[in-house]
Amino acid sequence: MTTTSACVQAGSFLTLHYRMAGPAGDVINTFAGKPATLTLGSGQLSPAVEAHLMGLHEGSRTTFELTPGAAFGQRNPDMLQWLARRVLVDMGDADAHYEVGDVVQFPTPDGLGQFAGSVRQFRSDAKGEAVLFDFNHPLAGQPVTFEVHVIGIL
Repeated sequence: MTTTSACVQAGSFLTLHYRMAGPAGDVINTFAGKPATLTLGSGQLSPAVEAHLMGLHEGSRTTFELTPGAAFGQRNPDMLQWLARRVLVDMGDADAHYEVGDVVQFPTPDGLGQFAGSVRQFRSDAKGEAVLFDFNHPLAGQPVTFEVHVIGIL
C-alpha cells in the first residue's frame, strides 16, 4: 500500500518555516524559531506567494523568486503621509521618540486591528513638528525571494 503526503490547496491550514527577503536581506525568517501556522486564502500571505505554495507536498522545501512588485504590488507614493507630532501624541505616549526606520503600529479606524508605518523623515516648521510615514509594505516594488519548508498540511 502506498501513501501520498498531503498537498497544499486552497484553504489548507499549514505549518511551515519560511524566509521572505528583498534586496536588503530578510524581512521575515522563521527558520531559527517556531514555525508559522496559517490558512491559505486568509490574507496572511500575498496571493502571488500563495500561488507558488499550491501543489507543494508535506515535507517539501523550495525557494522561488518573485519579480519586482509581484508579491506586494508596486510602491504607491500616496502611501507616504505626513502626520503632525500632536496627532502622534494624541494616539499614544506623549514622550515617544521616533527615529528614521522605526516601525510604528497604528490602530485601524474600527479599533479592531493594526497597521504599520515606517518613519522616513522629520520636519519642523511654522505649522509644528511632523513625521513622514511610509505605509507601503517594506517589500513593495521589490523582487522577493521566498524560501519555504512545508512541515504539515491539514
